[in-house]
Amino acid sequence: MTTTHLKYGLIGCGMMGREHLRNIALLDDCEVTTIFEPDAAMRKAASEITPNAKFVDSIDAVINSSAVDALVITSPNHLHLQQIEQIAAAGAKPLLVEKPLYTSPDDAKRVQHLQDTYAAPIWVAMEYRYMPAITDFLQTVETATGGIKMLTIREHRFPFLEKVGNWNRFNHNSGGTLVEKCCHFFDLMRLVMGSEVVRVMASAGQSVNHLTESYEGRVPDIWDNGYVILDFENGTRAMLELCMFAEGSRYQEKISAIGPAGMIEANVPGPGRFWRDAAGPPPVAELTISPRATQIPVTSPVTVDPLLLAAGDHNGATFYQHQKFAAVARGNGAPEVTLADGAKAVAIGLAAQESAATGCAVAL
Repeated sequence: MTTTHLKYGLIGCGMMGREHLRNIALLDDCEVTTIFEPDAAMRKAASEITPNAKFVDSIDAVINSSAVDALVITSPNHLHLQQIEQIAAAGAKPLLVEKPLYTSPDDAKRVQHLQDTYAAPIWVAMEYRYMPAITDFLQTVETATGGIKMLTIREHRFPFLEKVGNWNRFNHNSGGTLVEKCCHFFDLMRLVMGSEVVRVMASAGQSVNHLTESYEGRVPDIWDNGYVILDFENGTRAMLELCMFAEGSRYQEKISAIGPAGMIEANVPGPGRFWRDAAGPPPVAELTISPRATQIPVTSPVTVDPLLLAAGDHNGATFYQHQKFAAVARGNGAPEVTLADGAKAVAIGLAAQESAATGCAVAL
């Protein structure tokens, strides 16, 4: 594809879909022309962001539109895979699909078939790779550590937000918390370590959130806290610490890598819209390097364009990800986050769900 003016079709425009709308609007020579969203309230909210887009009544109408060069899927998790297959059957177009790529171990073969047969680029959205503090971390981590031996990602945040139909309250829709929320982090761990996971151990549960909620007689079964330990082929190890009843944390994510030369840490604030004036100004992302020999840490702020902060909840990452995807959709380069990457992140999350449920380590 060589088109200069890139026209997008969007499938789903809930909270994350609208973040994509706002960020596409910031790109040069890009526009969303066609949207499928079955919920009236979400259509209204999306129309306020993209008033010139046409709303259609089926996915096929998006796929087959002559006004669409590339597609974005931001529907509920359990719909992603079947919608990719629907696009493939109609004639593949460049596609960005939100994580997680799939939600059940039974779906892995279907993903493999798409890897073998889909005739256009597919980019799996992993926004955490593109947060400015984390991109700085990735560029510096080998030098700062002298070779990574241990990696820790800690996320202390607010509970799951409300979604259309409350789909994210139930594991059978989301894949489970360690898939829905944490495949981002497992993808990042693979990227940082440059190696594949061979064993997963986890402990997790539902301790505080959603315990008194009921939807058509069903009580949510999503977990709200846990630990996951990963062993990698190259002998390194990583740990995830998740708490989803920690709204007061100044930094939502803290990423620490340690090696024989020292430690590097990235601190990333959560969405600015959750910070209130009484709490003072929103925190700024930071990168801290602590050399082992001198024990004198150096902390540097990582600033993000306020326009990008206002366009979404991922510290500017969605914009930078879309810049790269737009280039790929125009025929320049290949996806940085492939179907294989998306599938491996989900496989780790599903193994973590299994380990926490059974109390046993799971080999990959």
